[in-house]
Amino acid sequence: MHLRLCQVMRTYWVYIMASCSRVLYVGVTNDLVRRVDEHKRGLTPGFTSKYHVTRLIHSERFADVRDAIAREKAIKGWGRARKVRLIEERNPTWEDLSHPWVRDPPRRF
Repeated sequence: MHLRLCQVMRTYWVYIMASCSRVLYVGVTNDLVRRVDEHKRGLTPGFTSKYHVTRLIHSERFADVRDAIAREKAIKGWGRARKVRLIEERNPTWEDLSHPWVRDPPRRF
């Protein structure tokens, strides 16, 4: 049996972002800080920048990318009420969980 001493453990995240009006977006990433920053700065054209989805309201950590992708797909398949229940189990006030580590950039409208 060979032991890989230099093997790097990756972390994958399934996350839910929301706009101020509570439009929801579910995504998966291997760098949550970078990805949330991209959403906040509107760097990726599309749904999240169009609807100003900039607040991290839920995240789950995974060691295996396949598990993370499966969880993302499962959550995306849920109805809105079930997603809201998941969010409010851990974050009943829908607080932006990224505030300790990501500054809000100036808004571009």
